[in-house]
Amino acid sequence: MGKIGLIIQREYLTRVKKKSFLLMTILGPLLLAGVVALVAYLGFQDDKEYDILVVDDSGGAFSSLEGGDNYTFHFIDGLGIEEAKDSFKDSEYSVILHLPDGILAQKRPILYFKEQPSMSVEKSIEARIENLVEREKLKLYDISYADYKRIKTEFSLTMIKFTESGEEETVTREKALVGFFFGLAVYLFIFLYGVQVMRGVIEEKNNRIVEVIISSVKPFQLMMGKIVGIALVGLTQFVLWIVLSFTFITVTQQVLFQDKMESIAQQQVQKSTEISKQTAPKQMQADVDFSDLTNPNHIVNRINWPLMLSLFLFYFIGGYLLYSALFAAIGSAVDNDTDTQQFMLPVTAPLIVAYFIAFTLMENPESDAAFWASLIPFTSPIIMIERVAIGLSPNEYWELGLSMVLLVLGFIFTTWLAGKIYRTGVLMYGKKVNYKELWKWIRYHD
Repeated sequence: MGKIGLIIQREYLTRVKKKSFLLMTILGPLLLAGVVALVAYLGFQDDKEYDILVVDDSGGAFSSLEGGDNYTFHFIDGLGIEEAKDSFKDSEYSVILHLPDGILAQKRPILYFKEQPSMSVEKSIEARIENLVEREKLKLYDISYADYKRIKTEFSLTMIKFTESGEEETVTREKALVGFFFGLAVYLFIFLYGVQVMRGVIEEKNNRIVEVIISSVKPFQLMMGKIVGIALVGLTQFVLWIVLSFTFITVTQQVLFQDKMESIAQQQVQKSTEISKQTAPKQMQADVDFSDLTNPNHIVNRINWPLMLSLFLFYFIGGYLLYSALFAAIGSAVDNDTDTQQFMLPVTAPLIVAYFIAFTLMENPESDAAFWASLIPFTSPIIMIERVAIGLSPNEYWELGLSMVLLVLGFIFTTWLAGKIYRTGVLMYGKKVNYKELWKWIRYHD
């Protein structure tokens, strides 16, 4: 085993044997499973009942308004909104629904509450009011509801990309979200393990351990060994997080929520009420059930997972190596974490810019910013993986290839640059370094 291999082994084994590594490797998935369980538990709490006092200024047009599964409408004849609000605080009602006169002329209903209802309750109330308003307007124009339903048409656009080669590809926004989360994972891991490289260099420099190591290996070999070793630690932890998170979440679901989820699934099948049919657009009704992973149209089954995972691995490693070399250079140039602040912004700024471009990419995947950011090595680890998730046409594959080549060249360049700084800075103590000094180190020739 060569010297770099020995350093990689040392860095890897030293970190994976630490109690903090084992603790975070187990606690991370446990925390994720706990959060998922908590959200699911709170979401399943359907015993919250809302007594809603309806103040109808329209003269009884909404007297047929019916409540839902966990809310009930109460009507009091002749009650005005001011009187209702005066007695609201000490009343048994948790919500006041005010239906003002002129609601048919687009005047909006108002909901007063002591505790804010859930979004599902809010949307359900809106749908029921909308249905009644729709029926009242039909009466006004002497149109039967049956005729109206026969001619009413709801539609949504199906987005199909037509490539220069003549191929067609369906584009959906959900794929952009999947790509965004892959890019976010790359962003977080680069920061997390890049900073570990920097702090490891500072620690060894301050402990003077580096002086002993440098007597046996070249500074460049030490830097590369540290970078690759910590990268392997990151990959190990990432794989364990995926496996343990999936295991913990599956066990939590089966043990705590199996009966509840089966009950809810049955309710969802049986709950095709007239209200939902009348008010929901056809596209919404045709949407895939997101709990049914066996459906071939489910977003999970429309993602090319082998490609996405392979690219995630490549861009994580490439982006990490590119940035960790710069983090190692920063660590070698300073004596403590405080002194790193002046150098951190130029290094991390491209990552932050890429994070914000990733947001705009979901809205406009064909923008010039998305194109250039997917090629520039400092931003491509986040942006290109999102573009691939959305879908690249065959005539755009050259962009993916170019992006990967540029990332490799970018890593080679930053490693060369960091090596010039590292070999001088790692043995320098007690001196405040500025950009002018770094430039001298870079220009220095053996």
